[in-house]
Amino acid sequence: MIFENAIVITMDPERRVIMEGAVAVEGKLIAAVGKSEEIAANFPEKRRIDCRGNILMPGLIDAHLHTSQALLRGCADDVDLIDFLIKRVWVLMGNYTEADGRASAELALLEMIKSGTTGFIECMLAERYGFDGVAEAILSSGVRAAIGKIVMDRPSYAGEEFVMHFGMIEDGDTSIRNTLSAYDRWNGAGEGRIQVWFGPRTPGGVSPELYDRIGRLARERDMGITVHLCEVKEDLEYAASQGFRSPVEFAEAHGLLGPRTVLGHAVWTDPEDWKILARTGTSVSHNPASNSHLASGIAPVAGRLAAGVNVAMGCDAATCDNTYDMVRDLREVSHLAKIREEDPLVVPAETVLEMATLHGARAMGIEDEVGSIEAGKRADFIVINLDAPHLTPVWDPVSTVVYAAVGSDVDTVVADGVILMEGRKVLTMDEEAILSDARRRAREIEKRAGLSIGTRWPVV
Repeated sequence: MIFENAIVITMDPERRVIMEGAVAVEGKLIAAVGKSEEIAANFPEKRRIDCRGNILMPGLIDAHLHTSQALLRGCADDVDLIDFLIKRVWVLMGNYTEADGRASAELALLEMIKSGTTGFIECMLAERYGFDGVAEAILSSGVRAAIGKIVMDRPSYAGEEFVMHFGMIEDGDTSIRNTLSAYDRWNGAGEGRIQVWFGPRTPGGVSPELYDRIGRLARERDMGITVHLCEVKEDLEYAASQGFRSPVEFAEAHGLLGPRTVLGHAVWTDPEDWKILARTGTSVSHNPASNSHLASGIAPVAGRLAAGVNVAMGCDAATCDNTYDMVRDLREVSHLAKIREEDPLVVPAETVLEMATLHGARAMGIEDEVGSIEAGKRADFIVINLDAPHLTPVWDPVSTVVYAAVGSDVDTVVADGVILMEGRKVLTMDEEAILSDARRRAREIEKRAGLSIGTRWPVV
């Protein structure tokens, strides 16, 4: 295929933006990138798809995401994090069946495709959600994913007084054994589209001894690790109770840091922590909308980037961001950084787009395969339709994507050379069936959990 007549935001080493550009695809790979006239002449036999002057750019990569919480969108808005977890989210998820886990994943995948995300890191897939069903859904959807299987041996969060719902509790030996079993079954599936990682719970939910074991096994098998760290101030208190200056130093001491590790949030970190993260090659997922929604703090994005830390971005979950639309969240990355630093020049649009593409690819360990539009890389890209009032006129395509676009502007999605969505129609999933199933299951879960969730205003 040739996708022609596009504004191509390449994200290549020169960061070229090619006007009247084209991308030629052969099999799963990008064969060539250049001007439309040149590409058409060099590949005369290929099917030609007219992008009509719209933006073609790399698919977005969400570095921190909970597929299991798509069914819980809006269930716990406007509450603090502890009540959010203990009184709503854990109670509901503790009543999931494996079929619910797959349905939630399908809903999240559908939304991701429809808003231009072609790769993601699932950060905490619990046993009860059914790993095989979620992996099958990812495989058939066409996107790529690193699936972090939950590992835990303590039922607490940031302190013994915050105890999980009994339906969410797993033991250490079983969670390790089942993670390794899932790795043996699924890692490398879909011609490399699926990775299986360790997804240990936050310090306080995992013993130091189990963290040591996770770090050792991950190094032996070259497995990724993704873990929530420094999301809330209570994490600092836990690290101090263990004799460490910070949670980052605690994580390093237990073998959790390195190029195959992605830390979720890392809001409460300082320059000493950033030096450790840069030295170890550890990535961070910045989740701006989630942190804002739960008032977790404004992460020091500008400082971490300046220190050489690979900072990607994520939506987190539909419970604390209400969306899996990365395009909608792009502007929040820049806006929050400007507020924190009181400087309108920090974290500009170009940096945000790097975080959502190249940095995300590096976090997943696949920067040589995706993240930019270059010959020889996998054909993972999206087309954004500019034919809308909020996208007119276009002075700077990069600025338009970051500050003006939303996920529903994505018209076409390609991953591994396969068209997943064209003209807003998803071709790899049954949208109507997924939405209908999600609506039904949400109410069934609410009933099993014994909760009544709705508006705080009177309903007549």
